[in-house]
Amino acid sequence: MPSRRERANAIRALSMDAVQKANSGHPGAPMGMADIAEVLWRDYFRHNPSNPQWADRDRFVLSNGHGSMLIYSLLHLTGYDVTVDDLKNFRQLNSRTPGHPEYGYTAGVETTTGPLGQGIANAVGMALAEKVLGAQFNRDGHAIVDHYTYAFLGDGCMMEGISHEVASLAGTLRLNKLIAFYDDNGISIDGEVEGWFTDDTPKRFEAYGWQVIRNVDGHDADEIKTAIDTARKSDVPTLICCKTVIGFGSPNKQGKEECHGAPLGNDEIAATRAALGWNHGPFEVPAEIYAEWSAKEAGASHENEWNQRFAAYQAAHPELAAEFQRRVAGELPADFAEKAAAYVAEVASKGETIASRKASQNALNAFGPLLPEFLGGSADLAGSNLTLWKGCKGVSAEDASGNYMFYGVREFGMSAIMNGVALHGGFIPYGATFLIFMEYARNAVRMSALMKQRVLYVFTHDSIGLGEDGPTHQPIEQLASLRMTPNLDTWRPADAVESAVAWKYAIERADGPSALIFSRQNLPHQARDAAQVADVARGAYVLKDCDGEPELILIATGSEVGLAVQAFDKLSAEGRKVRVVSMPSTSVFDQQDAGYKQAVLPVQVGARIAIEAAHADYWYKYVGLEGRVIGMTTFGESAPAPALFEHFGFTVENVLEVAAELLDA
Repeated sequence: MPSRRERANAIRALSMDAVQKANSGHPGAPMGMADIAEVLWRDYFRHNPSNPQWADRDRFVLSNGHGSMLIYSLLHLTGYDVTVDDLKNFRQLNSRTPGHPEYGYTAGVETTTGPLGQGIANAVGMALAEKVLGAQFNRDGHAIVDHYTYAFLGDGCMMEGISHEVASLAGTLRLNKLIAFYDDNGISIDGEVEGWFTDDTPKRFEAYGWQVIRNVDGHDADEIKTAIDTARKSDVPTLICCKTVIGFGSPNKQGKEECHGAPLGNDEIAATRAALGWNHGPFEVPAEIYAEWSAKEAGASHENEWNQRFAAYQAAHPELAAEFQRRVAGELPADFAEKAAAYVAEVASKGETIASRKASQNALNAFGPLLPEFLGGSADLAGSNLTLWKGCKGVSAEDASGNYMFYGVREFGMSAIMNGVALHGGFIPYGATFLIFMEYARNAVRMSALMKQRVLYVFTHDSIGLGEDGPTHQPIEQLASLRMTPNLDTWRPADAVESAVAWKYAIERADGPSALIFSRQNLPHQARDAAQVADVARGAYVLKDCDGEPELILIATGSEVGLAVQAFDKLSAEGRKVRVVSMPSTSVFDQQDAGYKQAVLPVQVGARIAIEAAHADYWYKYVGLEGRVIGMTTFGESAPAPALFEHFGFTVENVLEVAAELLDA
């Protein structure tokens, strides 16, 4: 029977061979962590290669995603649909083994990792989801949600600030099903980290409330097993600090930065094979080692055992079982669309003039009772973001059955945790902060879009209209940044009706995230007929129109729609033929068919003005080079909102002046 070291050497050999063939990649981390992976995946990790989406599987996150050949080797060896040819195509176009693990590309990869620190944040989200889902569904004698989240992370993850945010919250919530392995090899790209990273990491995690297991020899299977056994008995999350040698087995490069992010080279690979006693050619693994690694039989047994437990649960709690299946499948309640549409119609009939952040809260009060899968939250701004609704119950370490997270001032951590929650399944997470602080969360928002996850971002205080807090809090370029992010729908509603539609659309969208942008100040209700209400969901529509073809089109979003309507009234009274287009979501409008887009923005009408209290340059896409944009080209100022709007030209008088220049040119 192959020894543990021989099984681990299979990972090392496949990793160095794939990196060498690609002439690109990071062999050091997979070679250094191979022994830890061998113990974890063969002795503890509950998964089924034949059904990678089994609901109660353990989750594995490779936070130091540059070491991607570690997870590809593990998936291949244990029996997932990752072939030798896939390993040979490492880092090549359209391969299932991209440079960093990519969710949706490779069976068994639970999340996209690469931006350091976000993997461990996703793992916190997964562990949070496991705890909350278990609290909501498990009953005495029926634990249908009972799995671990394991994460590997390195020095880079520890240095990134997001690790502080999420580890702190994980400790507070006592996420004991989270076990993280710190690859403490002392090497990063620039060399030995002692020149720039001297934190006492164990003390840091102990201060967060974690159990910390120190100085584990990452190449000693017995020590690793003892550490995991200890971790699994803990009532708090555990950090296992593993001392490892990067590039273990490479006679001339192990322990050095040379093997961190570059191929070993053919000569060194030959020397490594000899040093490890691995007498097999490139990409060759002996049948007896494959047999030892295969997890198909054990995986089927694990899943079958769970299926039996679930059947018993189903017999005892049929309604809960059906609800669990619906939520894990990501399906909305059967009556949601009908009831949500009825709510939108109700809002349209009321005609309230309120801040869109308040309209957002009203929508949550309407939709929340319909969606037990909601897991909301805010980064210490619930009273300003208005994300608490009447049915909210806070999640705590003592009672995790709630549906609302108090994330604290952790915008980045919150957003990356939500990605982990969405990836885990069973929830639709939403989280909030001010739009300007989207900048702290920016990379996690991008990862939501990259992974096509249904994560809902609520960003309030959407413009200079927030007033006296000044330019540090007034967003300018953030809307354009969000709108230019592929696969992210960004909504900036003009009133309560558009706010309700935006929430409904975002909830119903299953293939990507949405950013919902709301105002601090009150916004006037805009009257619409039923057809116009329906067209809000198309991203842009004609709100006000003239008889016949317009000579001027005013395009606006959010608070500036009301301004455009006022200008429309003045221009119409002067005999001008004007159209007002409200465009709450540019990305959704861009997806409409050519006929609809022509009906809203006819190409033959070149006189166009876009009005938005955000960066002006974005709007030339819709007004053309001959059009005009009333927008921001500088940062804001500190003053009451009315004074700011006048100062920066968001007035009826300025719109009329720009319209006259354009029409008389």
